[in-house]
Order: sequence, then C-alpha cells, then structure tokens
Amino acid sequence: MAAMFAATHPAMVRALALYAPMVCAVRSDDGYEWQDTPAVRDARTREMLAQWGSGALADRFAPSRADDPELRRWFGRLERFSAAPSSAARHIDLVGKIDVRGVLPSIQCPTLVLHRTEDDLFDVRNARYVAEHVPNAQFRELPGRDNLLAIGDAETALAEIEQFLTGTRRPVVSDRVLATVLFTDIVDSTGHAARLGDRSWRELLERHDGLMRAEVERHRGRMVKTLGDGALAVFDAPSRAIGTAVTVRDRVHELGLQVRAGLHTGECELVGDDVGGLAVHISARVTGEAGPDEVLVSSTVRDLLVGSGIGLQERGERELRGVPGAWRIYAVDG
Repeated sequence: MAAMFAATHPAMVRALALYAPMVCAVRSDDGYEWQDTPAVRDARTREMLAQWGSGALADRFAPSRADDPELRRWFGRLERFSAAPSSAARHIDLVGKIDVRGVLPSIQCPTLVLHRTEDDLFDVRNARYVAEHVPNAQFRELPGRDNLLAIGDAETALAEIEQFLTGTRRPVVSDRVLATVLFTDIVDSTGHAARLGDRSWRELLERHDGLMRAEVERHRGRMVKTLGDGALAVFDAPSRAIGTAVTVRDRVHELGLQVRAGLHTGECELVGDDVGGLAVHISARVTGEAGPDEVLVSSTVRDLLVGSGIGLQERGERELRGVPGAWRIYAVDG
C-alpha cells in the first residue's frame, strides 16, 4: 500500500521507509523464485489457521522470544481480537494475490528499505528486490531473525530511519552509569523477627525503611529498593553515600537496631528502576565483610575520597566471593 501510494501520488510523499517489504506473495519465474509456490503457501496457511488464537504466530514473527509465555499470550489475544479464522483466511488469500512489482520503478521519492538478514517470516531477498527496483533506494540489512520490529534490536532500525528522514542520529543514551552503590543490612534481623513477632517486626522495618529513604533523599541519592532487612541506594558522589551510611547507622540505634554497610563505585547497568552489574555485586560483598555498626568501602571508593577529609582505616585484603582478585577494604572512621 505504501509503495502504491508513493508511486501514485508523488507530490504527497516526501520520503518512503519500508521495513521487511513483500511486493509479491508467491513464487514467480521472472525473477522472484525464492517465494513459496501457491501450494506450499496454502499448506502453511492451513497450519497457521489450525492454531489461530493460541499465540502460535510468535513462532514466525518473533522466534527469538517464542518461548516467552507473556509474549505468546499477547499474540494469542492479537489473533483472537483481530479476526475470526475464516476472516483471517480470506485476508491471507487476498494478500496471496498481491503483486506490485510493476510500480517500484515509478517511485520518485527518497526510499529506505530495511530488513533483518535471518528473518524467519519473509525472506530477505524480498527487500533486496525492492531496493534494486526502486530508483536510488537505500538498503540497510540488519542482524536478527525476528520479523516484528519491536522484538530484538529495534533501536538500530529506528536510528537508520531517523537518519534517513532527518540527516542526523540522536546521541546514544547509555544504559550504564558510574555510581557509588550503598548496601545496608540490619544485624541479626532473624533474631529480631523471632523476638518481636511478624506484626511488630514489620512495623519496625517500615520505620527503618522510612529513615533510610529520608537520609538517601537528604544526601541527594536515589533509593533503589528495600531488601527486607536492608536497602540499596545509589549516589553520584561517594562522600554523600558515606554520609548516608553513617547517619543511618547512628540513627537506627534509636530503633534498637544495628546495621552494617558497604560501598563500591563503578559502572552500573540501569534496568528500569533497578540497577545491576558487577559494581552492585561488589558492594553487596563488601557489606558482607562488615561487622555491626561498621561502614566498609572498597579501594575504589578510597581513591575517590582523596582530599574529602573523610577518615578511613585499612582492613586489609579480602577475597570477595564471586569477584575476581583480592580487594583492599577500608572502614570509615567514627
């Protein structure tokens, strides 16, 4: 439809971007030999319609995630809400009669053709054919096997379209940031829970979590999540993370609690509102080395604190479980 419109109304079309185009649905002996024969296509159609409404389209449109139950449920709803099997059969039959190869040379506007090389649904030769027959078309072959643009590396395809239409690309926004990661952990949380009972322990945890959130906010950090008997927060400066840890450590005494804390600075991966990566793992391991009321930091944090006036005492080298190498650990004074 897009190709027909661009060829028929050239004054109304400034540019044409085609993703995984198919301009002829069945095999033809005049340069279109890779498509299915009508008989093979009919057999595939019957197989697809026999499973209509089950989400089986995911196998062909998004094979890399076809085993994702949520995606299959989504495809099942799409199938059921879009058409009854009989209507789908008529639509597929009509598509099988489409052949707009003849209009391609008449397209006058700048044209971009995109296709994933290993697309399981439509052979990449469809797109190559289009790019070869539209005058001055640009062709971008992308890695991947999913036909659905939203599955797989959609950003690369969208960036190609953006550059084609505007002449520029947006700067790449990294999903990794340098941050100081703070873990805190309540000492003997199991014992407290046993002594207080579930309700009282839950109320005490809520007070602890509220105190933690307030101090993280006051020190301009970001509270990532509470962990049942502790918390995870990130900061853009290690001194503010230490200030939070020390204040929380001192103030939880009012609640009859003790905490231990650990800090490390490194690259973190942003996963929605959560954070991940080796820096988070190291911070958790440093916390595990701390005793009651102790705030420990990695050597990386120590190096970044030079000139800050924060006192540190060396605690020696430690082997942190799951982290390569030996790590020198320091305790915050006071």
